[in-house]
Amino acid sequence: MRSLPAAPPAFPNLQLSLLRIGVPVLLLAIAFSAFAVEPDVAAESPDWVQLFLGLFGGLALFLGGLQLLSEGMKKAAGQALKTVLAKLTTNRFTGALTGAFVTGILNSSTVTTLLVVGFISAGFMTLTQSVGVTMGANIGSTVTAQLLAFNLSAYSLGPVAIGFFMMFSAKREKVKYYGMMIMGLGLVFYGMGLMSSGMTPLRTYEPFLVILKGLENPLAGIAAGALFTAIVQSSAATVGIAIAMASEGLLALPAGIALALGANIGTAATTAFMGILSSKSAEATRASVVHVAFNVIGTLIWLPVIWLLADLSVWVSPASPELQGAARAAAEVPRQIANANTLFNVLNTVLFIGFTGWFAKMAERAVPDRARG
Repeated sequence: MRSLPAAPPAFPNLQLSLLRIGVPVLLLAIAFSAFAVEPDVAAESPDWVQLFLGLFGGLALFLGGLQLLSEGMKKAAGQALKTVLAKLTTNRFTGALTGAFVTGILNSSTVTTLLVVGFISAGFMTLTQSVGVTMGANIGSTVTAQLLAFNLSAYSLGPVAIGFFMMFSAKREKVKYYGMMIMGLGLVFYGMGLMSSGMTPLRTYEPFLVILKGLENPLAGIAAGALFTAIVQSSAATVGIAIAMASEGLLALPAGIALALGANIGTAATTAFMGILSSKSAEATRASVVHVAFNVIGTLIWLPVIWLLADLSVWVSPASPELQGAARAAAEVPRQIANANTLFNVLNTVLFIGFTGWFAKMAERAVPDRARG
């Protein structure tokens, strides 16, 4: 009986590796938090140095936190998750549920898709089985956005401190990995807080408001979301920035939804590129093509009725009728963006789950066997 592909090996020197990851991120947090103090909102022209330090420093911490969170989870439960992914994909429905579960835990649809590519290359999974997992992975990727919409940045340094001490004081490796996860989660929220406060002066900066107004054009918003996601290689970062802007009253719901839809395309394109480069198997390349096709077709279907997605997200999201104007938008829109992102991926999976065979055949035509030598 063939065994599952081996889990990634543990760090040969865990303490040194944690130092390489954790300490630089903590130093970044201290440095950028010192600069990214909230400026005077009433200023006519923003302090661009403070703004960019807050925005990009926060983004660096956000991405670093996601990396720590994902690495900690993979090392604490990576083999178990791989076993679950390989065993529970006997049909399209269990495959979708398993893909959603594994991606929700790992906080990365890219990681899940690349695991699927590895299983296909090793012969543990067929292309048709992988389609359901890919669809479910998109649902799981929305978990991070849902967490971010809670706006817990005020409490984020608690998990950072707890995780840090767990990483460097615990004797058991598994406890250290849990510390990585806790610290990473804290850094994600802390980075969100820095990005949000860094963008505060843009509330009254007219040229920037005009640009954001342009993103309400669905095509412009989708293109911007896809491009930014392809650059930072994280759909969670794109949706996180959209939520951060919305929490400052800068981003309207239609623009936030367009950015989220673009983020789905951007992360699929990144996954496809990585899958093609890392695999010599035509089947594995087809799995990457399926991911792109699923997200692009889903976006095209919703594009003419994006208003319906907005209405659905408003309907399922909590309201703040006691607030008015920009304050109400800042309270309501972040959760509405997160819910719209989840609804988009859930409804697309429901629509397409019966067409896994069609997606597999389409990918086979797009990547014939002779194309991979």
